[in-house]
Amino acid sequence: MSASEVITAAIAARLSAAGLRPRVEEDTQFTTVEAEVPDTLSADSWREVLDAVADADRFGLVATSLNGRTLWAVVRKTVPTTGDVGGPGYQR
Repeated sequence: MSASEVITAAIAARLSAAGLRPRVEEDTQFTTVEAEVPDTLSADSWREVLDAVADADRFGLVATSLNGRTLWAVVRKTVPTTGDVGGPGYQR
């Protein structure tokens, strides 16, 4: 398991422990964790939630009157340290 996968799994687990239902979506360069945040979330739970997403590369909260509040966190996937880093046409 890569470092980014470990961070993503930890964020999702901690959000679940705080009573949220995280959704994880994979992309080629990053992974996104999202969860709806109820209006009734306690101050202690908010601290847990914010502490959980602090390990992400980026995080935020989208709040609208139509869709409620959605917490999101983005974790960049680990870049390989070996391989053809110069590209297919690169020559030394």
